[in-house]
Amino acid sequence: MDHDRIVPVLLGLLLGSWTIAAAWTIVSARFRQRRADTIHRSARRLARMVEESPALPLLVRTDGRIEASARLAQWLGLDAVPQYLSELDAGDRGLPTETLAQLTQAVLRAQKTAAPFRMVATPRGSDRSLALRGHLADPQVSPGGAALVWVFDFSDSETELTTLRQEAARARGDFTALVSLIEAAPMPMWFRRPDGALRLVNSAYVAAVAGESAEQVVEDGTELIETVEGLTAGQVAVQAAVRGAPIERLVPVTIDNQRRAFRVHDLPLGSEGIAGYAVDVEDLEEMARGFRAFREAQRAMLDQLSAGVAQFDAKRRLTFANQPFQSLFKLSPAAMADPPAFERLLDAARDAGRVPEVRDFPAWRRERAGWFAADVTREEAWPLSDGTHLRIVAQPVPDGGLLLIVEDRTEQLRLSATRDTLLRTRTATFDSLFESIAVFAPNGRMQLWNRRFAAEWGFESDFLDSHPHIEALLGKISPRLKVPNQAKAIGDVVRAATLDRRQTGGRIALADGRVLEFAGVPLPDGNGLLTVLDITDSQKAEAALRDRNAALEEADAVKTRFLANMSYQLRTPLTSIGGFAELLQAGVGGELSEEGAEYVQAIIASAEGLGEQIETLLDLSQSEAGLLPLSHEDVELMALVRSVVEERAARITRAELSLDLQGSNLVGSIKGDRRRLGRAFGHLLDNAIAATPKGGRILVQVSREKHEGRKFAQVVVSDNGPGMDEEALARALDGLKISGDGRTVERRQGLGLPLARELIRAHGGTLRLLSEPDQGTAAIVELP
Repeated sequence: MDHDRIVPVLLGLLLGSWTIAAAWTIVSARFRQRRADTIHRSARRLARMVEESPALPLLVRTDGRIEASARLAQWLGLDAVPQYLSELDAGDRGLPTETLAQLTQAVLRAQKTAAPFRMVATPRGSDRSLALRGHLADPQVSPGGAALVWVFDFSDSETELTTLRQEAARARGDFTALVSLIEAAPMPMWFRRPDGALRLVNSAYVAAVAGESAEQVVEDGTELIETVEGLTAGQVAVQAAVRGAPIERLVPVTIDNQRRAFRVHDLPLGSEGIAGYAVDVEDLEEMARGFRAFREAQRAMLDQLSAGVAQFDAKRRLTFANQPFQSLFKLSPAAMADPPAFERLLDAARDAGRVPEVRDFPAWRRERAGWFAADVTREEAWPLSDGTHLRIVAQPVPDGGLLLIVEDRTEQLRLSATRDTLLRTRTATFDSLFESIAVFAPNGRMQLWNRRFAAEWGFESDFLDSHPHIEALLGKISPRLKVPNQAKAIGDVVRAATLDRRQTGGRIALADGRVLEFAGVPLPDGNGLLTVLDITDSQKAEAALRDRNAALEEADAVKTRFLANMSYQLRTPLTSIGGFAELLQAGVGGELSEEGAEYVQAIIASAEGLGEQIETLLDLSQSEAGLLPLSHEDVELMALVRSVVEERAARITRAELSLDLQGSNLVGSIKGDRRRLGRAFGHLLDNAIAATPKGGRILVQVSREKHEGRKFAQVVVSDNGPGMDEEALARALDGLKISGDGRTVERRQGLGLPLARELIRAHGGTLRLLSEPDQGTAAIVELP
């Protein structure tokens, strides 16, 4: 019974053990299955990753067999992976022979020496680039010394590298060109570090600072730009870097001992540094200064013009107006302080009455505003309400502005009207002249003529209206001359007046007996004037005058002989009478009674007076005839006047007069005839004695005077007598005058004053009489 119990138990235990063992086996199998599946999936994943990787393995065994993926065969252009390395060259596909040989040697070397290798291969007929990197395979991968070659497809990388190489080469070329350009630039250029220190300069910079080399200039830190307002060039560059914006400034720079203006630019280049360059703008500045000076000079010149000139900018604002423009448009200083626009200027001009009266002013103003957009110059005439006529010229300028020129033509129009009047007046004057007149142009054609010219020569109006040439005119004149060949003289006169600009003349005789005198006068306009005058009557009068002149010359000769004969015939008897009277007075003819002595004395006094009158008459006659003989000697003027006064001292005393002689010997001497000057002064003094009442006073002054740069001697004889009115003063110098019938002589006054005037005039002097009633008379003598 126990045995029966044990057996089931044992069977149960055995079955339980088997069950447990089976369960364990099943569980373990399932675990291994899952593990195998996991490993298989991992292997497939790894294989797929290898397939998808940019590098494919190529295992080369020691016997030359290879293991690789089908993808590698595609890279090499093969249908499938061959068994041996040597089969990678398929003739027209696969690796080239040289590349395969190189790969085989590298693989053998790696298998024997474990030396890694690298190489590049390009399959036949493909642009794929393959990089091969080989080394000895790990024993876990392949025992027995196989070589593992990793193949990389770097076609894209190669293209990119090629592009990068090209870009790098191009960048190097561009950099070299840029450096060469900077080096060859005529302007100084430089590059600074972020701290402002110089790092690179070009040749122009080195030359500007008179440096030896760019390296030396950079090492020394030689600055081209001087310190301005306490800031160095490096500090200004650092400011540009801090701001992150370029800085531009105009500074003076000394180059070759010359101060020149440079425009300096500092350009920040991020963290690399600051670039800079300097442009020489001295010529531009000089040009700008010259332009400003030219503009100022031009505006100053425009202010001197009589025409008004105004300039408007592209915004139609007035930028300049000279003084005539301001005057013509009545612009006030306030308006020029705030220059108006073109439209507002027209409005102001309308208010001032300086534009024409128009029906639609806004439309008229818009039309004038269109001048700014016009492409041609516009010109208008503006008649104003006050009678002023303005000429307006609107000239568009390239900058969109407008140049407005205003000219007041009022006076010009008046002159034009006056000119037309003068032309009509000239025509009327020409036609009314007594002379024949014709005007010829330099080409020989007749331009103008008067009616008398046509009548003088007998020309027809139709012929003159054709403005004939001088040769055709001479052909008409020649038959009318007494000597036809003399017509050439008229042509010569016309040519001399028009071409040679000389005034010539001549005289011709006509066949009808008339005598014409002609002359050619050059006119200011280049033409020549031919004047013809009929001198037939004057020729006859000239012949008569010539005969009369011969008769007068004969009469003058008779007069001369008469004066010479009269001088002898009068002087000889008078000298005899005086001589015999003196003999009787001396008692040669016997003792005279007291009454007889008085008679003799009266005869002598009468003879002396008659002799004096004869001398006066002869001197006056000879002086008027121009036959008065004069001697030229040095005459002391004061001594001469004193002697004349002393000779008349007795007469002055008898007339109970006083005489005052003023002057000195410093007056000097003059050139003249002593005797005749004494007679002239004596007659002046005699007239003063005769005209002065008892108790009167006579003043004689002798002096040297200077007037208007002319020096002369002056003798004044004055009295305080009754004086003379203007009529008596005029008769005082007439003396003897032939009566109206020419048969008798009319005596106006004594002969003393006329003789004195003639004697003084013969010495080149003058005699003036000044007199007023009740104020006395003064005789003023001026001698050179």
